[in-house]
Amino acid sequence: MESTTVNFIEKWIMGHKCKMSASLCLVGAVMVLSACGSPEVESFVDAGLDTEFRRVINVEVSPIVTEPFIEEIRLTSVATANQDVMIEAEESGRVIELYADRGDEVRRGAAIVKIDDTILRTQVDQARAASNLATQTWERRKRLFEEDQVGSEIAYLEARTAAEESSATLAGLEERLARTLVRAPFSGVLDERHVDVGTMVGPGKTVGRIVDLNPIKVFAGVPERYAMDVRVGAGAQLKFEALGEGVYTSSIRYVGSTINPRSRTFSIEVEVPNPNGAIKPEMVSNMSITRQEVEDAIVVPQDALIRVERGYVAFVAVDRGQVEVAERRDLVLGPTRRNLVVVTDGLRPGERLIVMGQKSVADGDRVNVVGIGRGQDGR
Repeated sequence: MESTTVNFIEKWIMGHKCKMSASLCLVGAVMVLSACGSPEVESFVDAGLDTEFRRVINVEVSPIVTEPFIEEIRLTSVATANQDVMIEAEESGRVIELYADRGDEVRRGAAIVKIDDTILRTQVDQARAASNLATQTWERRKRLFEEDQVGSEIAYLEARTAAEESSATLAGLEERLARTLVRAPFSGVLDERHVDVGTMVGPGKTVGRIVDLNPIKVFAGVPERYAMDVRVGAGAQLKFEALGEGVYTSSIRYVGSTINPRSRTFSIEVEVPNPNGAIKPEMVSNMSITRQEVEDAIVVPQDALIRVERGYVAFVAVDRGQVEVAERRDLVLGPTRRNLVVVTDGLRPGERLIVMGQKSVADGDRVNVVGIGRGQDGR
């Protein structure tokens, strides 16, 4: 009878273990056989209820070490040309020659467009002749008046004034003649040309656009809460998604003195070498600025932390006798960078942080370490 009863209970439990836990199966079996009133059943139940049920959870851990940590401010920035100018004509006339086309590199002072100068050249010749006559007249009047005391002082002054006026007129016409050649104000690329041979232009008429792309300027708006952290000379890293995985390293050369009342940001400027012109104006980049550096920091992945009502906690695997259990730690966090965070209190170097399975454990649960990570940053 004893063996039959016990065997029945065991078979009943095995037949129902896929539907309920072992403890519930035991209770169900007791309910089924309680009508038997067998003392063997009662002793079996007492022995089963006294047996402590402990779960064991598989986890992966990572050793806690200290390392340098750089906190970053991440911003969205926009590239602009170092110089970007619309070139305008300063004289009237018909375009008679083009010296550069779209996409050509031009040097500072190089001619780009030639305006018909026929009329101005004639005026210059006339002014030069008048200036020569006025100068010679003045020289003779001066010699007669100063050396021979011949002539009046008024005639002397009139001759000097006429010479000066004619000389100034000639200089002005020669300057206008020179401006019939439209020249590049700086070295760069002729990005646009707005005229062709035969186009009539006048003062203020745009003839083209020149841009200087080396170096290139990158601007970003920094939230005002970082006003005390951003300084000229601070390191900056830029990544242009359109250009692939390359990272450009530079430093801040300008920090704005005012806050934009709409965006609550202040502007910063970074210069980046661009010898091949790969970075184009209006390209968007992700900028990272160094905010602070922490030496010997405990750095952990944010995914390993669990958010609770009062902050964050983590679990470490500790040895208790010959059993490994999960131990909960309340954390005080410091600066962050991407998926990493500095723990200023709650963890110690040398401990083993549970990085996988941490959401399934509770304080005191038995754990089985099935994997060991290489480091907090995944290296």
